[in-house]
Amino acid sequence: MSDYKSGLEYALEQDRNDELKLYRNQFHIPKDAHGDDLIYMTGNSLGLQPKTTKTYVNQELEDWATLGVEGHFEAKNPWLPYHEFLTESMAKIVGAKPIEVVVMNTLTANLHFMMVSFYQPTKTRYKILIESDAFPSDKYAVESQLRHHGFDDKEGLILWKPHNDEELLNYEDLELILKEHGDEIALIMIGGVNYYTGQYFDLKRITELGHKHGCKVGFDCAHGAGNVALNLHDSGADFAVWCTYKYLNSGPGSLAGCFIHERHAYNKNLNRFTGWWSHNKETRFNMRGEFDQLPGAEGWQLSNPPILSMAAIKASLDLFHEVGIEKLTEKSKKLTGYFEFLLKQLGEDIIRIITPSNPNERGCQLSIQVKNADKSLHNKLTEAGVISDWREPDVIRCAPTPFYNSFEDVYKLVEKLKAILK
Repeated sequence: MSDYKSGLEYALEQDRNDELKLYRNQFHIPKDAHGDDLIYMTGNSLGLQPKTTKTYVNQELEDWATLGVEGHFEAKNPWLPYHEFLTESMAKIVGAKPIEVVVMNTLTANLHFMMVSFYQPTKTRYKILIESDAFPSDKYAVESQLRHHGFDDKEGLILWKPHNDEELLNYEDLELILKEHGDEIALIMIGGVNYYTGQYFDLKRITELGHKHGCKVGFDCAHGAGNVALNLHDSGADFAVWCTYKYLNSGPGSLAGCFIHERHAYNKNLNRFTGWWSHNKETRFNMRGEFDQLPGAEGWQLSNPPILSMAAIKASLDLFHEVGIEKLTEKSKKLTGYFEFLLKQLGEDIIRIITPSNPNERGCQLSIQVKNADKSLHNKLTEAGVISDWREPDVIRCAPTPFYNSFEDVYKLVEKLKAILK
């Protein structure tokens, strides 16, 4: 879209014409000391709270108070099958079939459980490939899996690196790595959208490349779920994991999501850790029978889930179900394109955007380098009423989130940045 314009009036006009504009009112926007809305640009770190969340959580507190244990069957939303109320909406968001998706555990726990099943090293094929600037938790997790299986965590880790003076990764380098080391690599595990640069990878391309060389392929979609159209089923990936507290607005530390491709749905020989929630629902409470594994992603569950966390997730997913990921990504591309347009007007000798300029290779996050800046710039932005995110050594991450950010937010943010730089 090349017809962006400068000036506040253009931003206000875009907001008036935005078919999703009323959804901003369905979220609690943090305010400053004077009661004015802060410019909140960190949905990529913690999404804002939907106003319905309190009602959804209170419903479960009320049912617990009045029904006690009978709430498992008699609650307005019975607790026993509660995770099933989330499956269809979550599957639509990540582009999967319901049998491929489950909400359970937390992000890195899910990553470990997936590696129990999909990292099966041998003496000759044991290495794990990740991106060189993976989110630290991913790196720590895969290193610990290498150690757990008796391998050296440095020698067994292969890093997909950008060229020396670049931040973004390119696929030719990945192809070269696999050409040289493909028969040594047991698992490729990439962050679907890189947390630092905001680069959205071609999941299908990576999966096909990995499978061609006999590797299992998984993705950490923490920065992708609710942000981009992941199309996990079509990607062919073996597995994916994601959290729900960023773009999915479910609250700090809330439960995570998990995808296992349907070709693995009925494979009972696939190694895994199990618990009673992965056992056949019909006989689960017979207690003394042999383990009878559920098909699909549900067959990776371990324990009965925390209902209060799931209630908060349900509040958010119901909004996603109402709007649809397609409309959200459509607005996201316009909003982020406008943000990019305004930033470039500040001068590319001052501002450098390290996120890909192709809208199909990013979500709503832009990672901004400001020449000669240090964290004091971020602190001044915070004092000016902008909630953004600083990442060492010199990057400010801002994510204009389509559910609750406006074109006016973007305009005001850039004006404040301009004033600070002057």
